[in-house]
Amino acid sequence: MKGTKDIVKGRIEEAAGALLDNEKLRAKGQKDQAVGHIKRAAEKGVRQAKESAQKIIEKAKNVAQMAVDKVQAK
Repeated sequence: MKGTKDIVKGRIEEAAGALLDNEKLRAKGQKDQAVGHIKRAAEKGVRQAKESAQKIIEKAKNVAQMAVDKVQAK
């Protein structure tokens, strides 16, 4: 799953930054986590768009086949 690596890396960096009292490292960890969550959301959006497109294609095929069948029945 896209983004998981960034999230895990970010959590480690954030924890290390907190442990070492290093605000830059904590902030970098938080940024990496945000990037990971954005990647996950984008991947989910793309997957949903593909599924929707596939459903539309199937419906269009069915409508087209019904039209062909109707014309051939005449």
